[in-house]
Amino acid sequence: MYQTLMNRLREALAGHIREKYGVELAIVLERPPKIEMGEAASPACFELAKRLKKAPRQIAQEIANGLGKVEGIARVEVAGGGYLNAYFDRGAFWASARAEQSGESRAVSGGKIIVEHTSINPNKAAHIGHVRNAVLGDTMVRILRHAGKRVQIQNYIDNTGVQVADVVIGFLHMEQRTPIGVKMMAQEPKFDYYCWDLYAKATNFFEEDKEQAAKLRGETLRAIEEGKGEDAEVAQVVADAIVGCHLRTMARLGIAYELLARESEILHLHFWDAAFGMLKKSGAIQLATSGKMAGCWVMPWKEEVTTGAGGIGPESAENTEKTEGEDTQDKIIVRSNGTVTYVGKDIAYQLWKFGLLGKDFHYRKWPNAPEGQTVWATTSEANDLAASHFGEPATSVYNVIDARQAYLQKVVAAGLRALGHSKEAEHSIHLSYEIVALTPRCAAEMGYELTPEEARKPYVEVSGRRGFGVKADDLLDKLETATIEEVRQRHAEMNTEEQKLTAHAIAVGALRFFLLKFTRNAIIAFDFKDALSFEGETGPYCQYAVVRIRGIRRKGKEAGATDEAVTKESVSRLLAGTEGNSLWELLVAAGSLDYAVDAAIATQEPAFIAKHAFQLAQALNNFYHKHHILSEADEQKRGFLLRLTELVEAQLVTALSLLGIEAPEKM
Repeated sequence: MYQTLMNRLREALAGHIREKYGVELAIVLERPPKIEMGEAASPACFELAKRLKKAPRQIAQEIANGLGKVEGIARVEVAGGGYLNAYFDRGAFWASARAEQSGESRAVSGGKIIVEHTSINPNKAAHIGHVRNAVLGDTMVRILRHAGKRVQIQNYIDNTGVQVADVVIGFLHMEQRTPIGVKMMAQEPKFDYYCWDLYAKATNFFEEDKEQAAKLRGETLRAIEEGKGEDAEVAQVVADAIVGCHLRTMARLGIAYELLARESEILHLHFWDAAFGMLKKSGAIQLATSGKMAGCWVMPWKEEVTTGAGGIGPESAENTEKTEGEDTQDKIIVRSNGTVTYVGKDIAYQLWKFGLLGKDFHYRKWPNAPEGQTVWATTSEANDLAASHFGEPATSVYNVIDARQAYLQKVVAAGLRALGHSKEAEHSIHLSYEIVALTPRCAAEMGYELTPEEARKPYVEVSGRRGFGVKADDLLDKLETATIEEVRQRHAEMNTEEQKLTAHAIAVGALRFFLLKFTRNAIIAFDFKDALSFEGETGPYCQYAVVRIRGIRRKGKEAGATDEAVTKESVSRLLAGTEGNSLWELLVAAGSLDYAVDAAIATQEPAFIAKHAFQLAQALNNFYHKHHILSEADEQKRGFLLRLTELVEAQLVTALSLLGIEAPEKM
């Protein structure tokens, strides 16, 4: 409701200024620091003063006098040296907020939006860094759908990449296993854990003889890409089994997918060949004939596009050189041995997402999907299954990939631009995020031995290659174990299943909120104690606010308290004056979810929803301690307070659901 009024006020001011002064002006609206100063303030008159050569306050007074009635706005006043402060109609706001109480999403409209997230290399168990990716992507999907967007969720499976090749080498060359033996192992429930350790061992193995390792890796990678021999057979077994593990892990967090887009099909269905032909024909890539990249197809960068918005800045280029050992001005698309780099296949995938490739996948249902989920996967085999809607072109694409891949994502966008698809490049959104580390305390609790130097650091970085990190399932298990003990102590009357479900809801809420409350560009140092706290900016704090409201309403119902006495007149009376301001602040907070949703979409920052949920829970708790609802003698006021708590509950539950957090009945 809050955003609706802000939009209405913005349009009215822009229209009035255009009509009266003949000036087109983008209206900026801010939230005043105090409720006594209104609900919206605009500094527009200061900008107008520069153009009209008049005093800002004089212009503000002219606008306030001539603006006319704006639905939902009680009045507009002049403040300070020329601000326009708007005061909402409190009674009308209450009525509208009640009408929107159901928390229903807006009507679906617009073109298809693809959100690709998670996209874990299928070579080992998911870790906490992968969880941040999945939670960010899943939350962005929920927010977009709430706003009426048509969203499709994709999970890119890099089943022909170097990381899978390393595990294949581990099985076939280090452990001397047969494909049949690997197939049998892949049926074990903790197969992803085994591969976690094997991948770390393979990394050490390659360090011992780098030249021989590079040769073996290249041969294995080529066999996997071509789909030939034991290497390819084992790679498919490993990747498919670990993808199944990843899906089950993410299902524990309430995360699901619609399509698994597998890299193998990009090769086998000649997606890459089509993209390769386009890139060569356009001159976007060139064959290097000398230097360290001789024999490679590269995408050259000109000096004028290496800095600035949308370009490759020196910092990201330097990071890429350090991690990949490639020239900062050229990106290898095809290696000299003929294998395609990650970014090359990603350009083909991005072209397909926008319907620019002239090709489509075949599709099949993924076997053994998590209970209650239907998941599709790409396949090379033609069939009659009706899943062609996945090939419908997208109007926007969100790629949730960590900040270290910013350079590569810019290369993908540059590839689209070089092919003449500037609009699609502009709508290729890199939803980047920083790493998740561990506090030294958390690392110690997970059983890792730290050096004295590491123990003094603010956080300890994880490394999948070294096998150092927190596996997602271990993290969830530890959170649930810690939570269920608390639930048992507080609610011995619950049966075992209820206790488990409650503990699970709190654990998931704690983890998701902890990962979402930080902005995407912040490095997170995860800590069990901080995440599980019932106080402060945490998931359990927000969940408990809902539990508290439900307790009030339950007791009120048992005592026969009703809200039937509430009238429009009584609402206006109760929201007026100094005493009414505290109730009004809670009502405005409850009616501001749409404002948080729009801000989250505009900035691609789900943290706005987490902040809104916490602030609403905080306002509710302040309200709870100030007002004795059930013992209130004034029948109309008691009824209004009950309705207000009902409204807060509905909005807080909706906000939490956008974060993927369930509010349990008891805590």
